[in-house]
Amino acid sequence: MSTQAAGGAQGGGEVELLVLGGIVVTMDPGRTILAEGAIAVSNGRILAVGPRAELAVRFTAGRTIEAGQALIMPGLIDGHTHLPMTLFRGLADDLPLHAWLEQHVWPAEHRFLNPETVRWGTRLGAAELIHSGVTTCCDMYFFEDSVAEAVREAGLRAILGQAVIEAGSAGADVERMVADVERFVERWRVDERIVPAIAPHAPYTVSPDLFRRLHALSARLDVPLLTHLAETQEESRDIVARYGRTPARHLAELGVLDERLIAAHCVWVNAEEIELLAARRTGIVHCPRSNLKLASGVAPVPDLLRAGALVGLGTDGAASNNELDLLSEIQVAALIHKGVRLDPLAVPAFAALEMATIGGARALKLDHLTGSLEAGKRADLIIVDLDENNLVPLYDPVSHLAYAVAAADVRTVVIDGRVVLDDDELLTLDEAEVRRQVRTLATEIGSLRSVRA
Repeated sequence: MSTQAAGGAQGGGEVELLVLGGIVVTMDPGRTILAEGAIAVSNGRILAVGPRAELAVRFTAGRTIEAGQALIMPGLIDGHTHLPMTLFRGLADDLPLHAWLEQHVWPAEHRFLNPETVRWGTRLGAAELIHSGVTTCCDMYFFEDSVAEAVREAGLRAILGQAVIEAGSAGADVERMVADVERFVERWRVDERIVPAIAPHAPYTVSPDLFRRLHALSARLDVPLLTHLAETQEESRDIVARYGRTPARHLAELGVLDERLIAAHCVWVNAEEIELLAARRTGIVHCPRSNLKLASGVAPVPDLLRAGALVGLGTDGAASNNELDLLSEIQVAALIHKGVRLDPLAVPAFAALEMATIGGARALKLDHLTGSLEAGKRADLIIVDLDENNLVPLYDPVSHLAYAVAAADVRTVVIDGRVVLDDDELLTLDEAEVRRQVRTLATEIGSLRSVRA
């Protein structure tokens, strides 16, 4: 790939960016794939998608990217993550969810989290996402103002939820948390690339009254509601013991299971609940690698897709997955369900790719902005280098994207029309400094691990 100043084109207008050549996988409703395509970008939006021969004549550009024999596709969408948890990557492994949370993660968070540590952890996570082709993420965590500042600095598009955990909190603390949530939303709702959200952690850490209150607040402020739902069998048993109903039914009874909710995991849902989630248009985010590592189970994704549910893909945090690589999630999502169901068509290649692009955008209610390469949408796209041993020969680009492409193959990332990764160089963050700062923090964080060991 090379870049150059373009000029002399006829029959078209001036645009900011023109991407010429390459196989264009649009993920549009017609599943259009252009063997030799092009994309014109103006004011952060896609102005046109079409054959190279046509767009090269129609438009001149301030910058032209010659994609050659590369592959151009929509930026990936990480529907569920905790960016600052890069700080805890490898801190505690090979444990079930609740032991992992209660004995390791929550004590580490309580001791080491503050606005500055969260900012550095988020910078590292954002850099990792961009290098793997992610242009949009959905994050829920603490000190979310720091997350938003770092995400904005990195250039990502994001839904960001200020997390709320009620367990062990006094009444005054709950009032403060609610006030903090509302202040966070009001501060960030004017940002062009950030959608603020409210994030009650889970049904087992947030009471019914507070869940209803936060849902009402999200409706009044017109922002998404993020949560973890039905992640483990233990959670399901706990919620049934407390409330006499399963987690999904519990949220339905509270009146919060609706199109505003984005629910991560949904591993332990039955056939009736799958139909309910689909009918309510709740966004569901499948996190296969995290669910496997924590032995939470395998979500019934084939059944969810068959029911017409809105299903996206997520990495979860780097403490429960260990890498923020959505391309790996695509591969695992395409493979694991085949093995579990003994059915090679359980989740076909295109379905897995769709969950990471336009399907993920639908789950996050962002499909009017991103998720496919179509005129009028924001210019979120990535260029994948096909001149690699693992990508030769090429018969079907969708097959490659589901089963062969690796994060290292992503060379260029454009978000909102801005090149943020240019031939594998991140232009928005000083990555060497980010790594240095996180290594310094890890020295202190690792002391807790040593004590517990």
